[in-house]
Order: sequence, then structure tokens, then C-alpha cells
Amino acid sequence: MDSKPDTIKISVQEREQIHADHADLFVTVKGSSAFAGDEALKKAREVNQLLNELTRLGLSSEDIHLQGIFLETGSGALFKSSSATYRLRIKCEKLDLIPALIDSISAQKEASLERIAWKYPDDMVRQRLLELAVSHAKIKAEKISSSLGVKLLGVYDFIENYLDEEPPLPHFQAQPAARSSGFANNASPTLGMDIHHTKSVQVNIDIWFRVSTF
Repeated sequence: MDSKPDTIKISVQEREQIHADHADLFVTVKGSSAFAGDEALKKAREVNQLLNELTRLGLSSEDIHLQGIFLETGSGALFKSSSATYRLRIKCEKLDLIPALIDSISAQKEASLERIAWKYPDDMVRQRLLELAVSHAKIKAEKISSSLGVKLLGVYDFIENYLDEEPPLPHFQAQPAARSSGFANNASPTLGMDIHHTKSVQVNIDIWFRVSTF
């Protein structure tokens, strides 16, 4: 078995705070009638009413997805005197629309905003941080090897890992608001909650550089 060559270990961390660039809003709508599949988006009155309001604010119908339907029956016969709870996922590419969307959803009598999932440009940031970490590791290795009086010969081993740290989201439940949009004339939003979000992305690398003997 070959013995381990002479090496020096270099560890580098690179960290960056990044902003969410889009978000998914998860909404439930209580419907007075039950429809299956995508027909619910057109025929369920409460759902269609919400969709019309969201598209008026600038969303496309393609941004609104039906994720599930929970059927409630008022008698023993299925679909007889039935109501349904519709689960929607609303994709928002323009974060400046978030306050108006929240206010619009909360103004709908049968709609509730359950949570917001913030989305980030992770891959691009990770690649940039990795390249930066490798560059700094190489510079550090060259300085150390020069101080030790040895030469860098190559890389014996390389390990990388990533850490995402996102602040905990406040728990909230959007309640129906029996009023018009609260964002007119720069008024405060209906709900007290985060409408802008960031997280930290960290790249850690360990590199074992092969070096010559003294």
C-alpha cells in the first residue's frame, strides 16, 4: 500500500448573504361546491374569484397551480351537498408584488395564506463561492509552501461542502379582511409578516496539497 505523500492542508470558508429572487405562496380556498381537477380553477366560484383578482394584479394564469382538493360531504352520498377546500400554489417572480398579493388574498372571505416559500439563486452563488474559495486556498498554499521552503506538486485530496442558513419564518395565519386593498395610498399591509427575505450561503473546502521534501 502506498504511503501518504507529504502534504499541507488548507481550509477555506466563503460566505455570502443572498436575497430571495422569487417566491411560492401556498393558499387554501374554501369552496361551496366541489369540482375535480383543473375545472376547479374555472368553475369553483371562490377559487375563480381569487384567480381573477390575482391576474388583475399582474400574475399569469400559468403562475397559479392547483395542488390538491379536500372534499367535505354534508351527507352520506358522495358529491351530494359537498363542499371542498382547494390548495393552490401561486408562483410570484416579481417580489415587489408580494405585499399586494398578501393583501388581496386576505381580503377574500374564503381564502387563507398558509405560508410563503422563498426561492434563491443558490446554484449560481455556490459556484461563484467555490471558485473564490479554491482561488484563495491556492494563494494560501503558495505562501505557506514558500515559507516552509518546499514546492507545491499537486493536489492529494479535495473535500467541499455547503451550508445554507435561513432565518426562521414567523408563524402566521392570514385572516379574511372585510375591506378593500390596504396598500392604496401607501397604507400598511394587512398582515404583520416578512415580505423580504435573505439567507446565508457558505462554502467550506479542505484541500491537501502535495509538497516536495525539504
